[in-house]
Amino acid sequence: MKVLVTGAAGFIGMHTTLRLLARGDEVVGIDNLNDYYDVQLKRDRLKQLEPHAAFRFVQMDIADRSGMDRLFAEHRFNRVINLAAQPGVRYSLENPHAYVDSNLVGFVNVLEGCRHHGVEHLVFASSSSVYGANTKMPFSEEDAVDHPVSLYAASKKANELMAHTYSHLYALPTTGLRFFTVYGPWGRPDMSPSLFAGAMLAGRPIDVFNEGKMQRDFTYIDDIVEGVVRVLDKIPAGDPDFDTAQPSPATSYAPFRIYNIGNHEPVELMTFIETIEKAVGKQAVKNMLPMQPGDVHATYADIDALRAAVGFAPSTPLAVGIGKFVAWYKAYYGSRAA
Repeated sequence: MKVLVTGAAGFIGMHTTLRLLARGDEVVGIDNLNDYYDVQLKRDRLKQLEPHAAFRFVQMDIADRSGMDRLFAEHRFNRVINLAAQPGVRYSLENPHAYVDSNLVGFVNVLEGCRHHGVEHLVFASSSSVYGANTKMPFSEEDAVDHPVSLYAASKKANELMAHTYSHLYALPTTGLRFFTVYGPWGRPDMSPSLFAGAMLAGRPIDVFNEGKMQRDFTYIDDIVEGVVRVLDKIPAGDPDFDTAQPSPATSYAPFRIYNIGNHEPVELMTFIETIEKAVGKQAVKNMLPMQPGDVHATYADIDALRAAVGFAPSTPLAVGIGKFVAWYKAYYGSRAA
């Protein structure tokens, strides 16, 4: 197939593209290479993709309406995976317009490209952050998610609503994937694994929010990619049993689905830190801080729907995934890591 991957120089985007290329797909990857974090890391990820003859990179922002029109018209993609977005909960408090431009305007451009150019299936990244103020655990796709606690979360909830509209109006098959705290080699430097490992290796203190009294459903990158690719191959159809009197948020009479992708095993933040300490071989100096605005106390994915749909559920143990991440971190950053 010919697949468009937006955000191809990103963490999940690079790994997903590698997996598609390995199975024989042709991939066009786009990314705006913005400076939200180290651009060199993004360029080094692209170096992992560029040797593949079936890969082509286009530097472009999905918010570029005319550029996206031309891209879709030229390539006639079979399927699209939208991973481009302005990430980060805390940064959304500082620069809300970046989230509107990328996550809302950009996503409309992706939807319009799919609509007008016969795309068979759009898979797009949502986020566990949509669960917001919910406290019922584990988080289920059947739960209402109407109380986001950050603009980032609100933008991801909006993506789900926008996608459903296009599934309803234009019969465009769309599937949203709610990722739960993804980690692994080539991960973002602003995420806790890189922040913690880098600080430990350098002997700097780490910031531990909410006194460490948080839980996250940490999910290893290989499991995320496996889920993305399996879902890409499962084009949704309308649910004939959909009840409009009691509508499920996760499915529809239209060709639309929402799935969680998480490890189904929430981990205490202090346990997570201890796991990194063991892999690094150094103990962290901890700077205990209060809860940050926009953060949630816990995430925990119900993955029954994903398992039933594609016969897969994430299962990489935290110690295994962190071991692989720390080995990559030391190899990539070298002397800079100490």
